[in-house]
Amino acid sequence: MEGKVIIITGASSGIGKACAYVFSGQGAKVTLAARNEEKLKEIENDLKKEKREVLTLKTDVSNENDCKKLIEETVKTFGRIDVLVNNAGISMRGLFGDIQLEVLEKLMNVNFWGTVYCTKYALPHLLDARGSVVGVSSIAGFQGLPGRTGYSSSKFAMHGFLETLRVETLKQGLHVMIAAPGFTSTEVRKSALGPDGQAQGESPRDESKMMSPEKVAEIISRGIKKRKRTIVMTSEGKATILLRKFAPALLDKITFRVMAKEPDSPFK
Repeated sequence: MEGKVIIITGASSGIGKACAYVFSGQGAKVTLAARNEEKLKEIENDLKKEKREVLTLKTDVSNENDCKKLIEETVKTFGRIDVLVNNAGISMRGLFGDIQLEVLEKLMNVNFWGTVYCTKYALPHLLDARGSVVGVSSIAGFQGLPGRTGYSSSKFAMHGFLETLRVETLKQGLHVMIAAPGFTSTEVRKSALGPDGQAQGESPRDESKMMSPEKVAEIISRGIKKRKRTIVMTSEGKATILLRKFAPALLDKITFRVMAKEPDSPFK
């Protein structure tokens, strides 16, 4: 990572914040993007105390102009882009029949279009560097999760986009990686949108039993260095992909049963 220029979206908390510390600690120059400018500045000040090179930009990835500015300011400051980590994302929870369509649109705008916008403007620089574009996804991008139609749809769409980009640039040296952590202890569940578009508040899951953002960031770092295609970070995730291939009907039943056991599950 020494001297590499890395853009991280959704960098004010969770996996994105952990990536900022892990990558910069390995010698990278980092651009951190998120909507929460105050939290970004706290991270920036912290990193600068360690003599690390960092740029922070208030960015709403669902806004195309914000994404374009993010790329332009990074190149203006650091002169190049080696890695783009599309991490910004929001979740939701509720039955499709109850969800307002605006909620699904918001999920797609952030999770899918945010990845598309940032990658579009970064692509020429990434090709010049023979660099990496990373999509931080979820097992929800491999198997539809009940109660999370918007989230799964946006991650499936991200996968389709990145996998197509990988094939298109096959002879141009671009590295494309999809990273799928397990349930990770972050703010994403507390800020997950309910059927009416309001944040659900407390997480329905036991955060203490989840992966730490720091562990996820370390795995993503290793994946970038080794130019991996796809990283599924848990045994449950790997089993899900295997069952989807060989026993999809059984997987549907298991998925329903597991997700129905969540506290206050919207379905039984």
